[in-house]
Amino acid sequence: MFNFQHLIIGKPLRTEEGAQEKLPKWKALSIFSSDALSSVGYGPEQIIVTLAIPGMLIYGYFGYATIAVIALLATVTLSYVQVARANPGGGGSYSIALQNLGETPALIAAASLIADYVLTVAVSVSAGTDALVSAFPALIGKEMSINLVVLFGVLTVFNLRGVRESSNIFVWPTYLFILGITCLIGTGIYKALTGITPIIPAASLVKQQADWVIIILALRAFANGCSSMTGIEAISNGVTMFKEPTVKNAIKTTYSMAALLGFMIAGISFLFMHYHLLPEENATMLSQLAEQIVGRGWAYYYIQITTMLILFLAANTAYNGLPPLLSIMARDSYVPRYLGEKGERLGYSKGILLLSFISATLIIVFNGNVEHLISLYAIGVFLSFTIAQTSLVVKWRREKGTGWISRVALNSFGACVTGIVVLVISITKFSHGAWIVIVFIPTMIYILKSIHSHYITTANQLRVSPEDFINRLEIYQPKNLVIVPISGITKVVAASIRYSKTLGGDIIVLYVYTDEEDCRRFKEKWNNLNLDIPLRVLYSPYRSIVQPVLGYVSELEMQKSIYHYITIVIPEFEPAKWWHRLLHNQTGWILRTLLILRENVIVSTLPYHLKK
Repeated sequence: MFNFQHLIIGKPLRTEEGAQEKLPKWKALSIFSSDALSSVGYGPEQIIVTLAIPGMLIYGYFGYATIAVIALLATVTLSYVQVARANPGGGGSYSIALQNLGETPALIAAASLIADYVLTVAVSVSAGTDALVSAFPALIGKEMSINLVVLFGVLTVFNLRGVRESSNIFVWPTYLFILGITCLIGTGIYKALTGITPIIPAASLVKQQADWVIIILALRAFANGCSSMTGIEAISNGVTMFKEPTVKNAIKTTYSMAALLGFMIAGISFLFMHYHLLPEENATMLSQLAEQIVGRGWAYYYIQITTMLILFLAANTAYNGLPPLLSIMARDSYVPRYLGEKGERLGYSKGILLLSFISATLIIVFNGNVEHLISLYAIGVFLSFTIAQTSLVVKWRREKGTGWISRVALNSFGACVTGIVVLVISITKFSHGAWIVIVFIPTMIYILKSIHSHYITTANQLRVSPEDFINRLEIYQPKNLVIVPISGITKVVAASIRYSKTLGGDIIVLYVYTDEEDCRRFKEKWNNLNLDIPLRVLYSPYRSIVQPVLGYVSELEMQKSIYHYITIVIPEFEPAKWWHRLLHNQTGWILRTLLILRENVIVSTLPYHLKK
């Protein structure tokens, strides 16, 4: 039988095939680093966007902001190597905080990571579309359609096909991008060193004397540049996805990713300053740089296309980070349990779909504007950085193993720096959208705690000892009343009454009428059947079928001394074709939905399948 789902995402995989879904280092680097590496397509540019204000001479602060970003990158990298080593089960900041700081800090980290991953998808897809439009101006005006097609038609579908297949497809664009950017930086530096123009022109170094306005703008520029570090934490969240030895492979991949990212940020920033590039509408600065260095030939389009692909695929880091994180949180009962279940292709398919729909909503609400989205971006990232490093400080101080003092010093320094970054971003970008994340995180914590409380309460109410279980079976001989609501005498009614007889207890057939003459005729037909089953008729002055049935059940519920259980058997026929359902009322479905909420009321639907 043809299965459209299997055509799109592939045939189901057996549980035993899970080992084949593990990633070697060279594939993991492309899957986990695409987010971090892609940030060179917009991170350095966002620093200049903040500094390139007409009438103000502050371009010269660009170099300082870039150096600060690279230094912070080194600190965060060393910290997340320790997170991966200390927490090989994955879960990153959330898991390490839950072990060392307790519930609330862990949930702050979780909420921050959720915000980070959703924004990763929204920013990456939108930035990729901007790169595409820069190369092909004819696409201007079609950005939203491109965003949604890439999000659902490419990222969602291929991630639903499983880790191995998505890595096979997404690995090559990452390495092609690395090759292209490396060649671009190399060519640009060679031209800068051998050309007749100054290596760094005076215009790129000019900066007016610092005052409070300049300091705030410089801090905002640094905050925007920190978006280049998003994705550094991804490997620590997905350690379990590596081939053995998982921890060693994860650490080596983290170092490789950070080294590549640092090289690219430094090289691109240097060339921005050499050519004194400024933001232009409908053209990214990376596009301008490529045109300056290699012209608008095949090499330019290679850079633009690979940049577009890596920006789109940067979202794939979130697809490999958030669903596993949600599965760990589902195990801890902080998100719905079904988010912890693997799908047919051994991936967390429900988490993948959830991420896609939330990201699409964000792209639509912000109209795919990268600058506005980045304003929301870095708070969650650096808050999770801070919590992870603080957790490690507590862990090292408690365990006091070999070299614990140096580890405490490193993580304390990292926690202080990233904590300061959180404050800087919160203050300088509050009115630019950062307030949304500041409101989102406490709201998300409340939701996560409410879900956890529900699961704990449910478990406590359902828990039963073996003795109590046996006692509940032997307390009394329960008595059951079966009610069969009908609208006529048909085959489906006959099948429903026959089934009701197998349940035991008393049976009542219930008929709701709105016209006296119709009621008389129905009673006559029923009596002619000579069945030993009582008929109860209910008048509905307002022509509702549902309300009289609900009212009758409520009356019986009050007679608990007579009946312990009330079973409603709803006769229902199943049409041969799906669209035939639209031609019939949904009274049975409405009754089932409303009655299932009643205590000690059992609702059973008996389907009678019609033939074609």
